[in-house]
Amino acid sequence: MISLFPRHFSPRHSWRIGLGLLGSVMLLGGCVDMPHPFGDPGPEGRRLALTTPPPRLAVPTPSASLLDNAASALWAKDVASQLVEQSLPAVAQPAKPGDWWLRLSATMQGDQVTPHYEVMMPSGEPRGHWDAAPVPASAWAQGEPKLLESLASSSAPQISTVLTGIQAAMMQADPHSLKRRPAKVFFKGVRGAPGDGNVTLARSFVASFPDQHDKLDRDPKAADYTVEGIVTLSDGPAGNTGHPLQHIEIVWRTVAADGKEAGAATQLHDIDAHSLDGPWGDVAMVAASEAAGAVHQIITNYSGRDHKPLPPEQGSGSAKSRIAARQG
Repeated sequence: MISLFPRHFSPRHSWRIGLGLLGSVMLLGGCVDMPHPFGDPGPEGRRLALTTPPPRLAVPTPSASLLDNAASALWAKDVASQLVEQSLPAVAQPAKPGDWWLRLSATMQGDQVTPHYEVMMPSGEPRGHWDAAPVPASAWAQGEPKLLESLASSSAPQISTVLTGIQAAMMQADPHSLKRRPAKVFFKGVRGAPGDGNVTLARSFVASFPDQHDKLDRDPKAADYTVEGIVTLSDGPAGNTGHPLQHIEIVWRTVAADGKEAGAATQLHDIDAHSLDGPWGDVAMVAASEAAGAVHQIITNYSGRDHKPLPPEQGSGSAKSRIAARQG
């Protein structure tokens, strides 16, 4: 890892990225947050992606579940609850006109029952599906709450992956989406830095940031994201040799066009007190270069532009026949 402040390196150095969607701090090379394909994209997002699913995903009580009515309703409720845990605003309710919804069903083969999940478009056509592992028919018929809860818990991440693939496919088809064009980023600059840090950090970020995926835009109203650097200094420990230290924190906030925070890259260091009260020199370039890479990653994570599109359902006619057979 590159040291952020090579002239005043401290073992207390750390480099973290906090993803706003998760409300926590994560390492840049660690877990990648999944986008929220059924989240409200805001006015601009709705304008650019008219086929985006609505904010809620309906999960009706299944009619072909091989369960009694009470267990069927409980299965739908458990699935909706687990999808909410995946940050998907699902609701256990009948599908209304215009809704995207999740069809639950089950089929028996021998002494095994296979639970099925199908994401349905408002037109009634299936758009994605996933089958859970078979369950012994005798256990399934009892409709035990613990079994249904466990099934919903293990299935929700897979369903979320299907929904993410659907969102990626929609982005791929939309010429205005970030799969088809670079993101436009408005940079507000840097504030709070000592010495010439506000100017040199800003200049270094402007020089480091643009690439084939993201470009800077001077119009904040036209931008997909806004980035700002905020520097905070505070008194640190006395130091090992009696030299006082300062704690410096640089937060690079990235905000989406709808005003929601997409993420924040945070750089932390203990430095010799007042060592950055004058020129920042190469320190600004190193810090801004690392920050630029982090902001690229935040935009990628938040937009979902790198996710693989889900292929269209094959043989939709046969799928309809299979569904009808289950219901029959």
